[in-house]
Order: sequence, then structure tokens, then C-alpha cells
Amino acid sequence: MDRFIATFSSYELFFRILVIVAITVFLAKIVNSLYKRLLTKSVETDNSHLTTYKFLEHSISAVIYIVGFSFAISKIEFLKPVAQSIVAGAGIFAIAVGFAAQQALGNIISGIFIVISKPYKINDRISFQDGLRGVVEDISLRHTVIRNFENQRIIIPNSIISNQVLINSNFADSKICKLIDVGISYGSDVDLAKQIMREEIENHPLNIDNRSQEDIDKGTPKVMVRMIELADSSLVMRAWGWAETPMDAFVMHCDVNESIKKRFDKEGIVIPFPQRTVSYLEPPKGTT
Repeated sequence: MDRFIATFSSYELFFRILVIVAITVFLAKIVNSLYKRLLTKSVETDNSHLTTYKFLEHSISAVIYIVGFSFAISKIEFLKPVAQSIVAGAGIFAIAVGFAAQQALGNIISGIFIVISKPYKINDRISFQDGLRGVVEDISLRHTVIRNFENQRIIIPNSIISNQVLINSNFADSKICKLIDVGISYGSDVDLAKQIMREEIENHPLNIDNRSQEDIDKGTPKVMVRMIELADSSLVMRAWGWAETPMDAFVMHCDVNESIKKRFDKEGIVIPFPQRTVSYLEPPKGTT
């Protein structure tokens, strides 16, 4: 027993630090588990604050770990002289830490502003100028996770994404207008082509009526179709089809392209391909 007490006394500091670290990790897991249960119940009743809830989840975990590890370090006696040296050179140390942590702090501050201003939220569909697009899956202290349509995760630091120009398909209103362009030959019946395009879009189950009451009273058609260009080889017809969500608009666009092609074939409307007239110059006389 005396030997055990002596051994314990020798490693008392180590055991204290180990217990503090263990309690910190255990407490963080317990708090996260309880928070996720509360989050699940809250999201079931109100999904509009999901982004804030997820950001707070990461923030709470970070605070618990910082406080726990700081308390553990404070128990180490031999670090007190080091602390005094750090205080003595506080100015230089603060500048060094400031430069070293500038990017990390910038990500955290940008994350806070993203949560407050809400340019995008979790489950929003966003796209960037460089063609990158996907669905926001998570917003942490340092980065935003985007799931693209190939089910890959794209991790972007908050300080970078906050300075990007992005398109949010779910911001304020999730309805989207899908432009459906089809070219027909110059010899085809324009009125019949417009009628076919209008009917195929109106009959699609994902198409919605986005007209105001004033438009309905004026007799504005549910789907507007116009000729927008006299191209080299075709007359370009454009239809404006509305859907409830970007995904519905994509499905509607694919289905309508197929149904319009079949109706055009049936009604004799020709979708032309580019044509060129090639003329050969006759070689000068006296040459072979």
C-alpha cells in the first residue's frame, strides 16, 4: 500500500491531467449527444434555424475543449516560468500569434457573419462563378461543407466563401424559371411549334402556375413561348417553364425536351442541324 501511495504521489500530476482531459472529452460527447437530441426535436418543428443550431453545436464543442485543456495545462507547475516569460514578451508574442492565427480567426469571424446574415443556409443549393455547385451540408467554425451532385464533399474555408459571388437558388424564394430553347427549321409552322411547346410544358406534373391574378385576368398564358432569334440554320423558340424547386425544374426540363422532340416528329416540325454551302474555286487556266 505504501508503495502504491508513493507511486501515485509521484504521478499525481499526470493522473490529474489525464482525469481532466478524460472529463473534458466525456463532457463534450455528452453535451453533443444532448444537443443533437434537442436539435432533432427543434428541426422537426422549425427547419428555418437549422444553420444556427449546427453552428452553435460546433461552437459549444470548441468552448468545452478549450476550457478543459486550458485547465489541464494550468496544473503543470513547470509551465509557470514559461508563462511569466510569455507575459514579459507579451507584445511580440501577441503580434506573432496574431499573424499565425489570422487566417483561422478570419474563418471563425466569417462563419459568425454567415450565420448572422444567412446568405445561405444548410440544405440550400448554391453555385459559384467558376461552375462549382452543390447543396450546403454543414457550416462549422472554420469551413463550409458542400455536397455536389456526384455526392462528393467540397470543403471551403469560411473566409474564402464569404468573399465569393454565389447564386443561391433557395434564397427568399425556391421557385425557379427554367428556360427551354428549341430550334426549328425556317420551313416549319411557327404557331404549331409554339403550341406544342406550351402544351407539353403545361401538361408536365412539375410545372406550376406563376402568374399573378392580374396576369390571369389579362388572359396571359400559363407558359409563355416566343421566338427569340433568327439563327443561321434555325428559328430559336424559347419557353418559360416554372417549377417549385431547382431539382423539379431540372427534371421538368429533361422530360419536356424529350416530349417536345416526339411531338415535333409526329407533327412534322423539323429540328435542323447546322448546314453549310461549300463552293470550290476553279483552278486558273493552264494549271493542272
